[in-house]
Amino acid sequence: MLPNEIVLRPRFKIELEQPHSQILGKFSEAKNAQERFHISCIDDHIFIKLPKNEQHFWSPQLHLEISESENTSTLHGFFGPNPTVWTMFMFFHVVVAILFMVDLIWLYSNHNLGNPIALQIGIAVALIIIWFLLYLAGSIGKKKGKPGMRELYDFMNEVLNSN
Repeated sequence: MLPNEIVLRPRFKIELEQPHSQILGKFSEAKNAQERFHISCIDDHIFIKLPKNEQHFWSPQLHLEISESENTSTLHGFFGPNPTVWTMFMFFHVVVAILFMVDLIWLYSNHNLGNPIALQIGIAVALIIIWFLLYLAGSIGKKKGKPGMRELYDFMNEVLNSN
């Protein structure tokens, strides 16, 4: 049996007493034997997602990578968001950061020229609030994804412990 507290960490590593090919075979069998989870196997990588009808904006996915040594294997796991959601959040953060730097340059220029800077300070404050809201949205999403992480982790345990 594998430890349950791993689900609280986004990354984990498990040493298994099974050869690499046997573990990959178990996930290939599980892919064909069940329809609840979407499983993709590419080389030494396995991606497990929740079923489409249960997915929401914050749904996690589990990425497993299996590395081999003699008759044992190491399973590296990573819980992550949907790549589209992650890309969107990174895009928003980069846009806000660039706008903040442009605003600071504008503020500095107007200050040195003796022009009023109230507008630039207001924009800087608004961008800081937007950054905070992005952080808050990410934190809420992380909490909403926890039950899905538990389901994916339990399914992974079920497959690994099957004969």
